[in-house]
Amino acid sequence: MGFELFIGGRYLKVKQKQAFISLITILSVAGVTVGVMALIVVIAVMAGFESDLKSRILGVESHIVLMNHEGPISNYREIIANLEGKSDIEAVTPFVHAQVMLRSSSGVSGAVLRGIDPESAVHVIKTFKKSALKELSKKRDPQGDSADPAGIVLGKELARNLGVIEGDTVYLISPRGMISPIGHMPSMKQFKVSGFFESGMYEFDGTFAFVHLQDGQKIMRMKDAVTGIEIRVNDIYKAKDIAKRIESDLGFPFWLRDWMQMNRNLFSALKLEKKVMFIILTLIILVAAFNIASSLIMMVMEKTKDIAILKAMGATNKSIRKIFIYKGMVIGFIGTALGVILGSVLCALLKYYKFIELPGDVYYITTLPVRLEFYDVILIAIAAMVISFLSTLYPAQQASKLNPVEAIRYG
Repeated sequence: MGFELFIGGRYLKVKQKQAFISLITILSVAGVTVGVMALIVVIAVMAGFESDLKSRILGVESHIVLMNHEGPISNYREIIANLEGKSDIEAVTPFVHAQVMLRSSSGVSGAVLRGIDPESAVHVIKTFKKSALKELSKKRDPQGDSADPAGIVLGKELARNLGVIEGDTVYLISPRGMISPIGHMPSMKQFKVSGFFESGMYEFDGTFAFVHLQDGQKIMRMKDAVTGIEIRVNDIYKAKDIAKRIESDLGFPFWLRDWMQMNRNLFSALKLEKKVMFIILTLIILVAAFNIASSLIMMVMEKTKDIAILKAMGATNKSIRKIFIYKGMVIGFIGTALGVILGSVLCALLKYYKFIELPGDVYYITTLPVRLEFYDVILIAIAAMVISFLSTLYPAQQASKLNPVEAIRYG
């Protein structure tokens, strides 16, 4: 051990009459600890939000959506057959999309109607329960004219708003009706609730309703055409490149959007918020750094005679600087280590016990997600240590400038 580190360690143990300096040192350690702990928890929660939203959204939505600038796609079967032959595409399914009204015996609610093909949709929309889709397909008469109502799968929150349970009847009201002598008449069709859809995201669960593709086509009077085609790829991070290639192959009027484009605003906001929170909470560590600097300055004033004696014994200015830098860095290291430990423990508690619940009508998810990444912890620890190091430079420089003769004479 170098004598600078030895003396710096001894200076951490202050005498009884220097209790005030000791208090500032303890507050410095506590400040760094709280700052690092807060940073770790907040960044872990932000990373958890991003990861959880990504997995939930990709469980409900496809990776790529193919649509037509000119309206419905009539040759969708040929396009699907072509896409299914590509090695980087996992699954493909057609869909019909529309805004409708749903009415039950106890309520009315707006909804987003999705006409889907149950057999292929289960491979694209991973959140779907296979039993619900089988029931949807089973309960529909191929001719569409059966006295038995066709099946409909409702989002869990939507069903709650309508006050319906499985087996109940709902009426679907579509704006695509017919022209009558008294004006435009919306079309109405009866459906039987055959199952429920739950993604864990309030916005989806409160608005989506799924019917068989043929029922959707009939309601929207689209004949044998679809609104678009949903595509699921093997590698989600190559979705943009795959979309560009498909768009180039198909040409105008087809256009494609990948999952990053469809949710760009959401993920951009999360990334920006994560950066801003990092900057704001770093200020807590900065305040603690001022405490480190003030305690070292007071220590320099208290140890003036000791510094003079060390210099008289041959200690260089560099050695004196090292003594106070080491002391400050030890304070920063202890605070950072405690902050990392406490922050990691708190993240583990939040992750496994989920004792913080979020209101579903405000947030996309109902529990606080936590994802602690090693890279984030290392970055926070390095930032805390760098700030602690910078806070030691001025006091250490002032200590090295002391004139030993003047210090001994007036010390």
